[in-house]
Amino acid sequence: MKKIIFLVFLLTLVTFENIYAQKNSQKRPNIIFILADDLGYGDVGFNGQKLMRTPNIDRLAAEGVKFPQFYAGTSVCAPSRSSLLSGKHTGHTYIRGNKGVDPEGQEPIADSVVTIAEVLKKAGYATAAFGKWGLGPVGSYGDPNKQGFDQFYGYNCQSLAHRYYPDHLWDNHKKVILEENQNLIYNKQYAPDLIQKQALEFLNTRNVKQPFFLFLPYILPHAELIVPEDSIFQFYKGKFDEEPYKGADYGADAKDGGYASQKYPRAAFAAMVSRLDLYVGQILDKLKEKGFDKNTLVIFTSDNGPHVEGGADPTFFHSGGGFKGVKRDLYEGGIREPFAARWPGVIKPGTTNNFTGAFWDILPTFAELAGAKVPANIDGISFVPSITGEGVQLKHEYLYWEFHEQGGRQAVRQGNWKAVRLKAAEKPNAPVELYDLSKDSGERVNVASKFPDKAKELSKIMKHSHIPSVLFPFGKEGK
Repeated sequence: MKKIIFLVFLLTLVTFENIYAQKNSQKRPNIIFILADDLGYGDVGFNGQKLMRTPNIDRLAAEGVKFPQFYAGTSVCAPSRSSLLSGKHTGHTYIRGNKGVDPEGQEPIADSVVTIAEVLKKAGYATAAFGKWGLGPVGSYGDPNKQGFDQFYGYNCQSLAHRYYPDHLWDNHKKVILEENQNLIYNKQYAPDLIQKQALEFLNTRNVKQPFFLFLPYILPHAELIVPEDSIFQFYKGKFDEEPYKGADYGADAKDGGYASQKYPRAAFAAMVSRLDLYVGQILDKLKEKGFDKNTLVIFTSDNGPHVEGGADPTFFHSGGGFKGVKRDLYEGGIREPFAARWPGVIKPGTTNNFTGAFWDILPTFAELAGAKVPANIDGISFVPSITGEGVQLKHEYLYWEFHEQGGRQAVRQGNWKAVRLKAAEKPNAPVELYDLSKDSGERVNVASKFPDKAKELSKIMKHSHIPSVLFPFGKEGK
């Protein structure tokens, strides 16, 4: 009898421990971070887009909170993503430019860098990334599998991601040959669709016992302008005046990094944005189907401002949302991004929060939600209070950006003041442009001569925020 009582006690204890563990895991949210590629502030409906349809992205924003004052890490791919994953601005983060390496990939992020994925994996999260990497070749220190991601599927090299019908992708360390796309002759296996299929399968295999972090760095709507001839594309054909774009077409002599010709460039771009929106809707629907909906934080944003390559026309679509500049600029149009967060039952629907933040704030925010330790010497601050509406939100003294092409550029935002320096490599002490964003969000009127003390103050911030890098000296990076 004593043995039976003891066994019953043990079974009861194990049951309670399992229930507690499950409830405890449920307190820590699943996290999905959706990163569009070259999507402008004004390319989504919730920021005023009228020509392209983004109902699912708009639904995400309507069911959560919008952050109209949120910024990317910088105005081009690799360093912006390095800033995102490391919690450091581009004066401190390891990767500061788009520097390619042979035979395939970009300069690898250092082994010493502690990434979001490593922080969350150590806290017990399952981690996965599906899309474009661009922070180190397969097998290098920068390999996503060596930077905290249990699973990766997609493009390792951002240069190869210029093509939407590539001849291969990567499944962790396995090179996946796309037989129908060989030699850039055929165009039947659309890479974004293949990547989305893997992302949905990842969600299909989840259970409530282990929280997950799903990073979705989609390549849409990065140039080239090409999309399957399905109903989405057909919807936009004939809606706009079109001027065909002539590029490097698919074929035996095509270059991997080129952009294909497109007879309907505006329709193709719109269809690509709507296809991205379709993917977002599929993710939201899958969360509901699997029962993860109410315990998952979903964030949507973009890596930098809109591009002008490949026949794209950001002026026509008002992609900058009224802001000055495009990709590679440190004016608002190059770095201020659409940003919305959804977490049913936690985030009050239909809200707007004016927290002024940037990509380096993502790491400490996710760490706080996961109950994880924040790495030392990062530049970010948690904006959990701005997400949940509870607690006191800390504020940045300033935000700082660098751009390492075209002679080097720097920018600082402090409150409503914004300073920009061009040709920073050649003239590191040159006068800065100064704008008052409260009166001039389009950065049209340089007021540095009217407020010389403020211009001098922000110039000093630029000087002490830039820590020289041997790998990435100003103005020396590849494109």
